[in-house]
This record gives sequence, structure tokens and C-alpha cells, in this order.
Amino acid sequence: MIYKSFTGISGWEILMKQITVVVADKVGVLADISYILGKARINIESLSVEVQGGKSVINLVVSDEKKAEQVLKSNSYHVLSGEMLVIKVKDEPGALSDVSKKLQKAKINISSIYLLTRGEGYSLDALMVDKPKKAKKVLCEYLVKAQ
Repeated sequence: MIYKSFTGISGWEILMKQITVVVADKVGVLADISYILGKARINIESLSVEVQGGKSVINLVVSDEKKAEQVLKSNSYHVLSGEMLVIKVKDEPGALSDVSKKLQKAKINISSIYLLTRGEGYSLDALMVDKPKKAKKVLCEYLVKAQ
């Protein structure tokens, strides 16, 4: 269980890398991308897909982001990547609002957020923001630390 591996953690911040694929919205794109990643032995840890203006925006957190970026680019996909901060917040109404208000006050934009797991009264979320260094300072009390 993912949550168990994050409890009682201290030390350096845990960071995740998100890759984003932007492609024309057409049937079979996700099947192709997941096949390419599977063939390269890259596991998809998290996934979201949204279609806007005829384009599919596919956000992926994978087991090996550098390799994933390389194999997708070699298959003619346009790939963007970025750092995600992992935070631990109370699993209660308004907790995410507290975090987002702190970022808003510091003029930090959230470009994506994933709920990674929930349990024992807390949730772990991964955030991608436009100013990660500043966000680390603003959210220092929430950052999940590695051992």
C-alpha cells in the first residue's frame, strides 16, 4: 500500500516528475501511448486525460520519467515534463483549500494536482506549480520527506 510507505518520513522532500503529452484528439492515442510505455517496461503510476479544442492533454506520472520521455519522443509524441511536490494534508473538508489559499497568497499557480492515496486521516497529493522553489518554502509544513 502506497500510504504505508509515506508515514513517519523525514529528510529530503519527495518529488515526482509528471510528463504531459499533447496530441490531436483521435481514437487509439491512449492505447498507443500505453503500449509504447508497456513495451519499454515503464509503469503508469497516475494518469489523467482531458480534451480541449481538438487536442488531448495526457498527464502521466510514470516509474521512469526520463525513459518514458525518451521513448515517447522517439515515437513522434510532443512531451513536456515538470517537477511535482508531494504533500500530506489532513483528509477533511477544507484542508486542500488551506493549501491552495497559501499558494494563491504567494502568487503561485497550480497547474495540476493528483490525489495519490488516502488513509489514517491524511491524504497524499502531488502538485505541479509554476514556481516550485517558492512553493516548497510556502508549503514546508506539508511536504512529504524521504528517509
